[in-house]
Amino acid sequence: MTTQGEPRTESSTELRDAIQDLPPSAKLVAIVLEHNGTLTQRELATESLLPERTVRLGLDKLQEVGVVESRTSLQDARKRLYTLSVESTSKTPSSGDKH
Repeated sequence: MTTQGEPRTESSTELRDAIQDLPPSAKLVAIVLEHNGTLTQRELATESLLPERTVRLGLDKLQEVGVVESRTSLQDARKRLYTLSVESTSKTPSSGDKH
């Protein structure tokens, strides 16, 4: 069981510094991505309990500061997948990543 009181690591601090001056909705979107990994805009809205428009604006802000990357979903080319570009301590890369 992980606790909320765990010390922050470099990557967590880097994320925190990058989003410090952003609106609260953008911060919430970043936190949801940090905890859940890659999500669609609709999934982000569901997880954060924010309206899709607010999520979209938050994602735009996060992309402007280089914290979030997006790519087209392989399952449905109409959807975009969003992920943190700042390494998160919650999610670790799989051992199958290329070097």
